[in-house]
Amino acid sequence: MRSLIKLLLVGTIAINMVGCATITTDANQMIQVTTTDQANNVVDNADCILKNERGEWNVKTQGSTQVHKSADNLIVKCSKEGVDDGQGTLISRANGGMWGNILIGGGIGAIIDHNKGTAYTYPTWINIIMGNNLVYDRKEQNDENMLLGKGLTDEDLNKIKNEKEELEKAELEKSVKETTS
Repeated sequence: MRSLIKLLLVGTIAINMVGCATITTDANQMIQVTTTDQANNVVDNADCILKNERGEWNVKTQGSTQVHKSADNLIVKCSKEGVDDGQGTLISRANGGMWGNILIGGGIGAIIDHNKGTAYTYPTWINIIMGNNLVYDRKEQNDENMLLGKGLTDEDLNKIKNEKEELEKAELEKSVKETTS
């Protein structure tokens, strides 16, 4: 009887600590955008559009805006008269709530979180370099520090996308198997 109580207690604590992303996180995320030129001089008042399949948001740099999270990457385009446009692709990565669902066996919760976008997170602070098209991957962001982008080819982006999709699909299939067994 004691071992059953311990097991129930540990299970309850684990569920409360990890939880479902829909419960523990918001479907929206604040993104801070700064802009600089090629020589690393600040470019103020650039008009930036952030876009994914959930919507489109505008921010004037140096500033921040709230976006609706998604499994899809977030595209950022900044422009200012007299300066070359800058663009960035923010890689969407599964967050702790998604993995919590999978670990606890919540296949249905994982599907809901995926569909609502709560299972994913973007980099929180990026610097768009005007004249460049860069990629910003959340897995490379330390704490809440500004993330500097990398120049990647379309092939590199497709590789990241395919790896991300394969990982998420494998984890979801594992979760579904565990819940139906």
